[in-house]
Amino acid sequence: MLIRRVVLDRIVAGEIDLVFRRQKRPTVRTGGTLRTAVGMLDIVAVERVEPHQLTPADARRSGHSSVDELVAELTTKADGDFYRVQVRPGGPDPRIALRDDDRLGERDVEALRSKLARLDSGQDEPWTAAFLRLIDERPHVRAPDLAASLGWDTVRFKAHVRKLKALGLTISHSPGYELSPRGRALLGHLDHG
Repeated sequence: MLIRRVVLDRIVAGEIDLVFRRQKRPTVRTGGTLRTAVGMLDIVAVERVEPHQLTPADARRSGHSSVDELVAELTTKADGDFYRVQVRPGGPDPRIALRDDDRLGERDVEALRSKLARLDSGQDEPWTAAFLRLIDERPHVRAPDLAASLGWDTVRFKAHVRKLKALGLTISHSPGYELSPRGRALLGHLDHG
């Protein structure tokens, strides 16, 4: 579920705690979490609603000035049912603390090597070390340019970089990427050990 940055900022500020979506089925579930640009969101509740059930409080809690404005926004979206999603700030993205931790012990290095080996095994040829080196050598370079330098299409390249990001090894920028402190530390171990 994508949420615009302005809405995310208002959620963090405590001004909004409801998000409405029109979908064939919800993409989040009660008790789950959602990783966003401002950190984690806790999904408190997800329920299907009919447009006539929406109240002025729903509109206000979702950052709309009226029920009519809320319904108008939802009816311009794709077909599907209407869902009320209650959210609350869930704290920082755990990848941020992870990516800043560059103190890698022997166990950490071995665990990361094992995870990279698993990622590599799902492809025709190993890619993880090459991606880490490329991002280290060419920080803030656009993803299409990095992908082309490897002979990869951009969509596939970005999906693979997200796998490295999930391990706390890269940081996304606009444009491009850079290695996190953790990624640089690991690359040092890969290159010298």
